[in-house]
Amino acid sequence: MLYFSKLRIFLTYTFILCISYFALSNFLHKDNAFINKKINLGLDLQGGSYLLLEIDNAPIILQKLQNKLISLKNNFKENNINYRNIKILNEKITFNIDNLSINKFEEIFSDKNNPINTYYDRFKSFEFEYIIQEQTVSIYYSKYGLVELKNSSIDQALEIVRRRIDELGTNEPNILKRGNERILVELPGLDDPSRIKNLLGKTANLSFRFISQKTEENFGSESLNFENSDEKALVSKRIILSGDNLIDAKPRVDNQTNETIVSFSLDRLGAKRFGKATTTGIGRRLAIVLDNKIISAPVIRDAIVGGNGQISGNFTFQSATDLALLLRSGALPAPLTIIEERTVGPDLGQDSIKSGIISLIIGFSLVVFFMFIKYRIFGLIANFALIINLFLLIGILTIFEATLTLPGIAGIILTVGMAVDANVLIYERIKEELKIENNTLIAFDDGYRKSRTAILDANITTLISACILFIMGSGPIKGFSITLGVGILTTLFSVYFLARQLTSFYIYKNKTNSTKL
Repeated sequence: MLYFSKLRIFLTYTFILCISYFALSNFLHKDNAFINKKINLGLDLQGGSYLLLEIDNAPIILQKLQNKLISLKNNFKENNINYRNIKILNEKITFNIDNLSINKFEEIFSDKNNPINTYYDRFKSFEFEYIIQEQTVSIYYSKYGLVELKNSSIDQALEIVRRRIDELGTNEPNILKRGNERILVELPGLDDPSRIKNLLGKTANLSFRFISQKTEENFGSESLNFENSDEKALVSKRIILSGDNLIDAKPRVDNQTNETIVSFSLDRLGAKRFGKATTTGIGRRLAIVLDNKIISAPVIRDAIVGGNGQISGNFTFQSATDLALLLRSGALPAPLTIIEERTVGPDLGQDSIKSGIISLIIGFSLVVFFMFIKYRIFGLIANFALIINLFLLIGILTIFEATLTLPGIAGIILTVGMAVDANVLIYERIKEELKIENNTLIAFDDGYRKSRTAILDANITTLISACILFIMGSGPIKGFSITLGVGILTTLFSVYFLARQLTSFYIYKNKTNSTKL
C-alpha cells in the first residue's frame, strides 16, 4: 500500500542527508569538511603517468637451473648414477652419462613422486623434459614448466611493485598484470615519474659479503664496482647475509657523524648469522652489495650481535629513504624494463572533465524537461528523485574513495537514463490501472506493485553485467562498472523509497480530487 510509517520516512531522509553530505564534501575545502573524504580522479581526468613494465625471466631460469643442478648432483650420488661434464648451457643442464645409468636416470626422472622433477596434476606434465643423444643428456624446462615459472615470477614482481609504490604514498595507483611477462602501472597526478622509474628499475638484491683476502679461495671471488665510483674490490662469493633476513629498514641521521644512514633490523636467523660473521671477522671489511654494486665496505670494529646494524654510503636523505623503501619491500625476482611510458597532462584531464560535465548537464536537462512536460506534478517528483539519486551516487563513491574515470562519467549519465526509465514504466502502468480502477489510491498502488517485476528484472540483469565488467575488466572498464553498479542501487532506492513516498503524500493530500496522470 501507499503507506509509509513515520519511522520509515525518518530513516529514509536521514539516510539521504548523510549520504548527501559525503557528496557535498567533494566541493568543500579540506579545512571546512567534517569528514575528509573525496572522489579520486583517474589518470584520464587528473593526468599522470603510464608505465608498462616487462620482466626479464632469463635470470630466474638460470637461477632455477643452478638450484636444480645441485639437487641433481645429490640425487645422482644417492642413486649411484655415473655422470661427468655437468654444466648449464643455453638454458639447459647438459651432462654425459654411462650407458648403464641411462635406464636408471629415466626411471627416476619420469617418476611422478621424484623430488627433482615436479609433476603438475592440472597440466598432466612434468616441470622439466629431457632428451638423450649419444650419452649426452639435456634437461630443460617444459612448456608448462615455463608457464608456471613465469606466472610465479610475475605474481611476485606485481606484489613487490605494489609495495614499493604504496610506500611512496601515490594516490590511487592502478597496478595490473598484463599477460605473464608485463605489468601496467598508472599513477594519477604524477607528472614526473623519474623517481618511480628509478625505484622500479632496481632489483634490490641485497647481500653482505666479505672483501676477499688472498688466503681465502674456498668460495671463489668476483670483482665488483663501487656505486657512483670507478673503484673496484674483490668480493667473496660467499653470502654472509641476504636481504631476505631483513625485517625493517629506515633512514636516519647518525648523531655522531651527522651523516645520513640506513638503519636495519634482522630476523632471528639473520641476527645469529650476522653476529657470528662480525665476531669472527673483526678487522675485516664487510661489503654491502646491492644489485652487484658495492654500496659501502666498512671495517668491522666490534661484533654486532643485537640484530641491528646500519648502512652508510654518502647518502642524501632522499636516496637513503629510497634505499630503505627498496629493502623493506623486498627484492624483485628479476629485473623490470620499462617498454612503454606516457604522461597525460592535467590540461587534457580538465578538458575531459569539462566535456563530461557538459554532456551530463545537457542529458539531465533534457530528461527533466521531458518528464515535466509528460507527467506534470509527477514529473517534478521524478525529477527531484533523480537529483537525489545523483547525490546518493556521488556520496557512496565518496565514502569508498572510488576513482572516477571518463568512462565512469559515462556510467553516471547512463544511470540518469535508467532512473527515468524506471519512473516512466511505473507511470505508464499507473495510467493503465486508472482506466479500470476508480479508486486512485488502489490504482497508484497497483501501478507501483505490478511494474516492480519488470523494473527489478531490467536493473538486476544490468547489475550482473556491471559485476562481470568489474571482475573481468581493468582500469577505465572498472570505473564504468562501479558507477553503473552503484547507480542501479541508488536508482532503486530513490524510486521505491523517495519518489513513491512523495507520490503517496501527494495522493493522500488530493484524494478528494480526481488525480490524472
